Amino acid sequence: MLTLRNLTKQFGDLKAVDDISLEIPTGQMVGIIGRSGAGKSTLLRMINRLGDSTSGDIIFREGDEDIDVNKLRGLELRRWRAHCAMIFQQFNLVPRLDVITNALMGRIGYNGTLRTLFKMFSPAERAFAIRALDRLDVSPQALQRADTLSGGQQQRVAIARALVQEPRLLLADEPISSLDPRNAGIVMDAIAKINREDGITVICNLHTLDTARAYCERIIGMKQGVIVYDGSPDGLTVPLLRDLYGVGEDDEDEEFSTAITSTSITTTTDEDEKEESNEAVGL
Repeated sequence: MLTLRNLTKQFGDLKAVDDISLEIPTGQMVGIIGRSGAGKSTLLRMINRLGDSTSGDIIFREGDEDIDVNKLRGLELRRWRAHCAMIFQQFNLVPRLDVITNALMGRIGYNGTLRTLFKMFSPAERAFAIRALDRLDVSPQALQRADTLSGGQQQRVAIARALVQEPRLLLADEPISSLDPRNAGIVMDAIAKINREDGITVICNLHTLDTARAYCERIIGMKQGVIVYDGSPDGLTVPLLRDLYGVGEDDEDEEFSTAITSTSITTTTDEDEKEESNEAVGL
């Protein structure tokens, strides 16, 4: 169970996240929707502790133990980041490294920076990484450089890296916005399958309404840092959505359209994108 109590993030006079309280049961798949700047990414970064909250509490219950996430420091914080895996829009792979090594970067929270940089992974860890890649259908590319893969393949490697972290929570920040519709569907299918088969709680920021409706059992709508909707996809009425996205009845806004979205068009185009980051997996 993940519990947020009066969580706030303030930048000067601006409250990016404003007094949010939530309870998310273990194993739930939650989609967060809203306009750009609504506070969706800031919220996920606070949960992972990539950014600290201004006030409020983040409590994660595991068994009989309550973890006060905001109080974690040092090794305990690195372990939390390992157990609270992040999937990013831009993949955050190391382009010059091969696919399996990128996946094994998910062990940095367990092995430390030095052992990871020198690729001192055990045979069991390498086997674990191959199994994770195989689940995402990218094990045949295990020895290829990451920058030789398509965008969809790179995102699946990023998901495999998250699995190698052995997470309790999986946070996905716009995981399909850099992908073409075909690969967006493949990636969302993979995330939903992990949620269903492994029982891992998934919180996913999504830009498109049809994706949230198709994959998430619970949807949270954010506007100007505040939750304005929390419920099932069936409760997303047109008036509510127009208010959420700030669209008048006579306005035309592509962001609001529920018909033309990133997963509703068939295509076969792939795009390569790459970025390097280790912080989210435990640095």
